[in-house]
Amino acid sequence: MLQSRALVIALILLLSTTLPEVQSKAIFERNYCDWLAIPEAVVSYFYEAVNKVSPKVSQFWLDTVQSPTVTAARQRLAKEANKVSIMCEQMIEKMKNLWYKRILGY
Repeated sequence: MLQSRALVIALILLLSTTLPEVQSKAIFERNYCDWLAIPEAVVSYFYEAVNKVSPKVSQFWLDTVQSPTVTAARQRLAKEANKVSIMCEQMIEKMKNLWYKRILGY
C-alpha cells in the first residue's frame, strides 16, 4: 500500500515537471519525426520512477519490453509512424502552396 502511494506521488511529480516543458509550435514548424520520441521519453521516466521504488518490478518490465513480441510491435509502430509522418509533411506542403498561391497570391 505504501509502495503504491509512493509510486502515485512519483508519477504525479514526474508528470507535473515534464508536461509544462512541452513547447507548442506552429503547425508548419512541427517536426513529425518526434512522434515516437515523446512516448519513449515517457516510458524512460516511468522506468526510472519504478526502478527507484522497486528494482524487481522494473527488471520484469524491462524484460517484458525487450521481448520479441513487443519489439516487433514497436518496429511496426515505427514503420507506420514514419508513413504517417511522410503523409503529414506532404499535406503540409500542399497546404502551404495553397495558402501562398490562392490566399496570399504569391
